[in-house]
Amino acid sequence: MRRWLESLEADKGVDHLTARSRRWVLGSYGILVLALVIWGLLLTRNDGNLRPLLAFLLPLLLFLPSLLGRRPRGHAWLAFVSLLYFMIGVNVAILPGLGWLGWLIALAALTLFGGCTLYSRFRSRQLRNAQE
Repeated sequence: MRRWLESLEADKGVDHLTARSRRWVLGSYGILVLALVIWGLLLTRNDGNLRPLLAFLLPLLLFLPSLLGRRPRGHAWLAFVSLLYFMIGVNVAILPGLGWLGWLIALAALTLFGGCTLYSRFRSRQLRNAQE
């Protein structure tokens, strides 16, 4: 895997791969937030209690400064947190009538994991190359 990533960096360039993985992160982050808002609104449609929605969104929103600041370490931590959302998505997928939403959450979380992992690697290399 390491050799493949290094050959990919040599072929495409670190700047191109960083930009591409950033688009991947931002797209999957947006889809995950949107899917969680839909899920949270479905949970709160009867009683109007917004606490479940906030409980789902707050961990993701805490990483927003790292995403906007393009910090590789914040992206690495977001990759770990996205695995929790994958588990939430799988649990939602087994509920009757909500399979589509659960799989959307799970797929967006896995995409976010991959994008954050790659962005963290490529951005770190980009910053290291700029220092040299």
